Amino acid sequence: MTSRPDEAQRLRDLARLRRVRDRIDREFAQPLDIEALARGVHMSAGHLSRAFRQAYGESPYGYLMTRRIERAMALLRRGDLSVTEVCFMVGCSSLGTFSTRFTELVGMPPSVYRREAARSTVGMPSCVAKQVTRPIRNREARPPGRDLA
Repeated sequence: MTSRPDEAQRLRDLARLRRVRDRIDREFAQPLDIEALARGVHMSAGHLSRAFRQAYGESPYGYLMTRRIERAMALLRRGDLSVTEVCFMVGCSSLGTFSTRFTELVGMPPSVYRREAARSTVGMPSCVAKQVTRPIRNREARPPGRDLA
């Protein structure tokens, strides 16, 4: 059985984790690192990483990259920005890391997505396009050219 002090501490930790998640959602384009996020909620970086993964199913870095890729997808659908411009606008400092993570989450490279997404969402309201093109988390995207048997 869980004691009241343990339950109260768990609830305080969950509130701090929500603040971290909200900060990532707001400041995804800013340079964020686990130490700064942890300091902001008075936790150690290790404890924050473990607790965040337990609460949300992925690391703070994974969550941050997912937010960045979601925003990148919206910018690429517009079609008026290059992949490099989008990479830096969403807070990534390495085009290679951005392209690799984008491909892992979306299932195709950002240049291909830019070309195909613009065609596939023509005439679709942006709120609907955002929902139907949401990235798949945790490496669930199938590699290009692989069919399910």
